[in-house]
Amino acid sequence: MWLHKNDLSREEKQVRLLYQALRNELDTYLIDYALVESYANTQKKGEPYPFVSMRDLKPRAKVGEMENKLMNAFIVIFTERTLNSDIKKNIRFFAHNKVTKENLGDLKLTGLNLAARFHAKMKYFESNRFFTLLRDLMPVDYALLIQRDTSSKSKNRFMLSHFHVRVDWMIDSAAESLGKELRYISKDLYEKGDQHAQEVMEKLFEYYSFHHSASGRRTAAMLASQFLRNSGYLSTVYVSSSESRTLTKISEDGISKHLLIRLGNAAIEQIEKHPKGNPDFAKKFLIHRTKEFGVAVFQVVYVHTEHSKPPADGKMRDLKPDLQWTRVRQQLLLPTTENSSTRPISYQVVYDQQDPLN
Repeated sequence: MWLHKNDLSREEKQVRLLYQALRNELDTYLIDYALVESYANTQKKGEPYPFVSMRDLKPRAKVGEMENKLMNAFIVIFTERTLNSDIKKNIRFFAHNKVTKENLGDLKLTGLNLAARFHAKMKYFESNRFFTLLRDLMPVDYALLIQRDTSSKSKNRFMLSHFHVRVDWMIDSAAESLGKELRYISKDLYEKGDQHAQEVMEKLFEYYSFHHSASGRRTAAMLASQFLRNSGYLSTVYVSSSESRTLTKISEDGISKHLLIRLGNAAIEQIEKHPKGNPDFAKKFLIHRTKEFGVAVFQVVYVHTEHSKPPADGKMRDLKPDLQWTRVRQQLLLPTTENSSTRPISYQVVYDQQDPLN
């Protein structure tokens, strides 16, 4: 649904490379903010961290909802291009929620005077204070929007342009859009009746790795992703949920979920001694260690099955709700931020394999 690099101009190729490089930095920062800092919040309060069950990571699993106010929750939308004004009725960014000193002065965030701390250069990704501003605005309701700044002709750059960005698009419309793309619908979501429409809507959630009972930020992130996939350019949506305790990233590369995993001493020792592990695992991967266990960042990468891809022949097809639309492709333990030269370790535990390193 986006332009291949071979279809881009030379300038657009440069912009895409910059976008992808900056997105790597954003990945790292948001993983730390969503997970590592949330874990630190629970430690400061002396409360147990609500680890996610591995069974909740299986495709179509209904996540054991457990809202925790100590989790850092947010939505960040990062687009390769500047969004057109004609989509504002669905992705609601206006003059009143643009990142300016005046607008920040109207924000009521406990203990923060953002207007006094703000200067215009902070909103640009190239600024060394960009992540300070991003962090300050994370507690604001709805989404933050990072997009290309086209006001300067001298260089390509991206900026945090808007805060309090609402995603205002109906689930019906999103399901209809995806259903048409995948050839389960010809013209209208309800053309085959209410039951079929309901099944397509539930499959929309599955397409984005969520259970159809998910609500709030995850639903908004799903709708934003589906809406922006038709723009012809890359977009990435990050959503951290206080209920699921995961950070989900949705992009052209697919869908991945990040979470914290607890590893017992025996598992840590196995990883350090295994040929496919890392002898310095405890030092380079664990964000916290106790006498009984260690805590690391775990990533699950999902891919779409043939049933959630457009048919090769382009013909209409029947929806079979029992068929899975996503499957797990990778399961990885990620090194800590400061160990940027260390590679992830494949670790298969979602399906409880005997030897997770094989």
